[in-house]
Amino acid sequence: MKRFVDLLLAAPLLLFFLPVVAVLAVLVRIKLGSPVLFRQWRPGLHGKPFQMMKFRTMLDALDDSGQPLPDAIRLTPFGRWLRKYSLDELPQLWNVVRGDLSLVGPRPLLMDYLPLYTQDQARRHEVKPGITGWAQINGRNAISWEEKFALDLWYVDNRSLRLDAGILLLSVKKVLFSEGIQNSAHATMPVFEGSVERS
Repeated sequence: MKRFVDLLLAAPLLLFFLPVVAVLAVLVRIKLGSPVLFRQWRPGLHGKPFQMMKFRTMLDALDDSGQPLPDAIRLTPFGRWLRKYSLDELPQLWNVVRGDLSLVGPRPLLMDYLPLYTQDQARRHEVKPGITGWAQINGRNAISWEEKFALDLWYVDNRSLRLDAGILLLSVKKVLFSEGIQNSAHATMPVFEGSVERS
């Protein structure tokens, strides 16, 4: 039923936003260059990798040693605007149609994080990841990793279509009011380096 609801909503939304996606693609190309889409392997259901798509929000600026400069430097005003209204995530509707993502679920993080989770934290992969989720409407990037994972696990244990509907409605409010986009000390969410204790 959840997959049916995802398709029922995501497919029409993708068609509806197609003109917006086309305009944003042109703007990203002009302001940030090529490629327009940022593609990255992320863990899906049961940790199975899939290629997630987003609009680029950062420049490919490198330091003297060839390493990317800090996010705060590479993230442009245009990129901040895209993130502020979650417009960079519109291509993920295609990931939902493909079946990689759900509309609602724990956000897919980096593949590098998989060995860093505690046994309990790893349970966030018992469900398909989502474009938005319980953690996103309860703090998003403004809360700690431990708080985020606790909220993800609460969702895993209490998920329902009714809860998903509530999360989707609240997500729209969060986007409109740009709540919780940034961590107070970082331009983006800081890197997860593991919890104090891992099992």
